[in-house]
Amino acid sequence: MSAGAGGLRQLLAAAVTKGVAEARAAIFGHVLNPSGKRAATKLLRKKLVGEHLAQWYPYDIKRDDPLVMAREEKERLAKLEMRKRRGKGPPKKGQGRRAVKRSK
Repeated sequence: MSAGAGGLRQLLAAAVTKGVAEARAAIFGHVLNPSGKRAATKLLRKKLVGEHLAQWYPYDIKRDDPLVMAREEKERLAKLEMRKRRGKGPPKKGQGRRAVKRSK
């Protein structure tokens, strides 16, 4: 008879422990994970930083204003033209370093 009472006592103790764990999780806002498997609750609990981080940086006018983009492109082409006149521009197709190396 004592073996049956011991089993009942263990069953009641397990139920009480489970109830206490559920109550603690509900009170303190913890996530109950009785199986102990990995879950993404730790990541999901953190604040999302994307929106806040995007607000920190000022608005970039270069991307949306076509006049700014056109001026930058004009400057780039002028710089490239000056380099070509000095002989520092990019080589013609098929006359680069690798092509010269291959022909030797």
